[in-house]
Amino acid sequence: MKRMVEVLVPFVVKKIGIAVACETLKLAKPLLGSNSEMLMALPVNMKLIKGELEIINAFLKEIGMNGCNSEIIETWTRQVRRLAYDMEDIVDQFMHVVGEYQQKGSWACVRKVFKKRQYLFSLDEIAAKADMINKELMELSNRMGRWTQLIPGVSYNPAMNYDSELLYQFGHDHSINDNELVGIDLNREILIKSLHLQDTSLRVIAIWGMGGLGKSTLVNNVYKNETIASKFSCHAWVSVSQSNKMIDIWRNMLKEIYGNDNRTFDSGSMNSAELRVELMKILDKKRYLIILDDVWTAETLFKIREVLVDNGLGSRVIITTRLEEVASVAEDGCKIKVEPLNDHDAWLLFCMKAFPKTKNHICPPELHQCGKDIVEKCDGLPLAIVAIGSLLSLKTRNIKEWRLFYYQLISEIHNNENLNRVEKILNLSYKYLPNYLKNCFLYCAMFPEDYLIHRKRLVRLWIAEGFIEQKGGCSLEDVAEVYLTELVQRSMLQVVARNSFDRIQCLRMHDLVRELAIFQSKKENFCTIYDDTHGLVQVGSDPRRMSVLQCNNDIQSSIDPSRLRTFIAFETCITSCSWYSFIPSESKYLAVLDLSGFSIETIPYSVGLLFNLRLLCLNDTNVKELPKSITKLHNLQTLSLERTQVLNFPQGFSKLKKLRHLLAWKLLDATYRSLNNWDSMEPFEGFWNLKELQSLNEVRATKVFVAKLGNLSQLRALSITRIRSSHCSQLCNSLSKMHHLTRLHIRAINKDELLFMENLTLQNPLEKLDLVGRLSEGTLESPFFSAHGSQLLQIELAWCQFIGSPVAQLSKLSNLTELRLTRVHTCQQLNFHGKLFQKLKKIVLWDLPEVNQICIHEGALVSLECLHIDSLKKLRDVPIGIGFLSSVKEAYFTRMHSEFVRNLQTGKLNHIPKVYWSTEGVSSVETEVTNLPGPSSTSPQWRILGGSGWVFI
Repeated sequence: MKRMVEVLVPFVVKKIGIAVACETLKLAKPLLGSNSEMLMALPVNMKLIKGELEIINAFLKEIGMNGCNSEIIETWTRQVRRLAYDMEDIVDQFMHVVGEYQQKGSWACVRKVFKKRQYLFSLDEIAAKADMINKELMELSNRMGRWTQLIPGVSYNPAMNYDSELLYQFGHDHSINDNELVGIDLNREILIKSLHLQDTSLRVIAIWGMGGLGKSTLVNNVYKNETIASKFSCHAWVSVSQSNKMIDIWRNMLKEIYGNDNRTFDSGSMNSAELRVELMKILDKKRYLIILDDVWTAETLFKIREVLVDNGLGSRVIITTRLEEVASVAEDGCKIKVEPLNDHDAWLLFCMKAFPKTKNHICPPELHQCGKDIVEKCDGLPLAIVAIGSLLSLKTRNIKEWRLFYYQLISEIHNNENLNRVEKILNLSYKYLPNYLKNCFLYCAMFPEDYLIHRKRLVRLWIAEGFIEQKGGCSLEDVAEVYLTELVQRSMLQVVARNSFDRIQCLRMHDLVRELAIFQSKKENFCTIYDDTHGLVQVGSDPRRMSVLQCNNDIQSSIDPSRLRTFIAFETCITSCSWYSFIPSESKYLAVLDLSGFSIETIPYSVGLLFNLRLLCLNDTNVKELPKSITKLHNLQTLSLERTQVLNFPQGFSKLKKLRHLLAWKLLDATYRSLNNWDSMEPFEGFWNLKELQSLNEVRATKVFVAKLGNLSQLRALSITRIRSSHCSQLCNSLSKMHHLTRLHIRAINKDELLFMENLTLQNPLEKLDLVGRLSEGTLESPFFSAHGSQLLQIELAWCQFIGSPVAQLSKLSNLTELRLTRVHTCQQLNFHGKLFQKLKKIVLWDLPEVNQICIHEGALVSLECLHIDSLKKLRDVPIGIGFLSSVKEAYFTRMHSEFVRNLQTGKLNHIPKVYWSTEGVSSVETEVTNLPGPSSTSPQWRILGGSGWVFI
């Protein structure tokens, strides 16, 4: 519990610091200077509270270092957390009042803040609450002084700077016999080959992945192999942890190397320098194998490497770690990432442990489904599978007992001593996260199990919550992406998909890691995961955030919405009256309100009372208009209205000066076959005053808006539609003023309108460019492409009406990783000659009506991983030379002619692991399967997609 308070308290201290900063108090001076004594004392009280919380935070850290788990300490920290949350509310109230005064700039506002009925908060009440919190904190400090004297070992001793939980070393799992090891053959082979490399220089081999995957077990299996051991003169296995001192690591290494023959020296009496010299002297003359198990920081590894002499004898060092940063010390060919077990291996391992005495470890039929459910919950984690399987082997083979165990699985992991090891190993990764990552990590547990979390969405949520700190000239979004990468590198989140230039697109959380995060979140009132599927809802006493996964009835009235900061619903069938109760009369502190997918048509006018709201998401709803009160949300940063009916905004919307992301468009054509598949938002008066906008998607072009667009100089992503020829000159001029633009989408008003983009010049190279519409001759040879074309990573051209194929010109874009072509020309052939598009990973060819042949020459598209051909009606055969594309992992042929589909079965695609196809207008999958011969068992994976649906990849 102290760990979470250590995250909360600095977070609140930071917010108080902003409130009492000179700039804020200068603005607040007219509100504070000529009123009651308590009101005048408000800044002083806030500073006192800030100072007290800083001391409390330092105290908690030192208590944590001593490993004190007293019930008195636990109760005291709960009280600290409650007061810290109260103070956060007070700070937000104060900042709102100051912000309102700054907005209105009149003494009328000063008069209002003292009258609660006319205003959201009374300044007198704010001052009174702050004074009360200050007194309660003082009493808490005195209380601690009285009671900690009764607790042995609470006083801080620098010599005890050691985490007692790590005194127990989590080495390899001794409960797994060699004949029970599954799913490690490939990694074991790679590891053995790395040890046997002919290179005589010192090599570092890294085994990395999340906790519990069996990294140490894999290494131990190889380490104790006599054939391997005989290749080295000496060897040592050293368990490393964050808390270990270097002198202990070197002393243990010496003991391991000397083994039983350690009478010649006394390592206990040697200091650090002497140990270092002794190690280097021994290792200088031997071919050694050193295992460094559980390395947490690169810094520790670098210090250890000081004694690892490169003597040219072919010595090897193997490290196991959960951190990609540590693993990066090894060369690319010597890094092994351990992944969770696949379904087959996971089930095999489970049966081995659950039915050890049964012949061939066969699971009884009546337990099969329940066993599968339990294994699925383990999500391929060997540590959990072994522990749970071993525990179940002691239970009666009774379906009722097994099913009860499944429903209580997470509780069992927390409370059953036989499963305690699983929780400890998984929790270590969370425990040693930097404080700035802990809130970010726990937030991910609010998404449903196996949910694909999109990078952009998560980043915007973190920023709205205030988890991201400004660093130098970097945007908050840039800093958030660094945080996200750190969580991935620490094996806390799993990357599911990356874009063509390797940027993270979506992620997921391992099931057990998520469950443990949920448990921690509820315990600390960080959030509540609401799910009444089984009729039982476990809710924290005072949750700050709520994620609704399932809601078969109205949300329980026992939940107090007055303290909520976040309300996200993934259950889209919640009744209006249920979610209306959370906004705004009660949940006035909400920072995040996400109602994506709800079948709602209106938003209540009272939404304007959510003074703290920073993110409002209404994607995929039936909302047709926004209430006028939306203009009161002065803290709003993200407004997402994608696939809604909202294209116009109320007068005064331009007052929302903190907007960073404005996303609004209405889907018109679900087949995406027309030039204008969707409609975009209408620019409003003062749009160009939203100076903090970073993402604008989609907006219609008007003469006035295009002229003023250059004022939005912070834009990084822009999608502008309904462009006319007459707009182009001014549009190019406005775009030239943007310093940060990286993604640009330009769409003509119709297919006949000519776009003159040859004068486009940008100060910042683009990553992604979409040009949709008829382009003037010479566009691809314009100064923009000659100056910045080589830095483009993705490009889409559609409805361009080129006379010839643009492939040759586009091939000059040397760093292109993704290419999309839709109705770009009327040529019959599409040729990719040798050496073209060397870095291209993905290509989409869509609706090229005249193309009847595609030819790929040897040497072209050598890096291609994904090929997608859609609606090429005259194409009858697979691309000539497709066999040269040895790197392709997936191929999609959708809405193609039936003759083309028949030719797919000729064996030309056997080198591609996954092939997906469909024909135009086929409504019955069964009919398609019957009419066409199926592939042989040695063919790649085939799948029939829906006959007329577009496939998004």
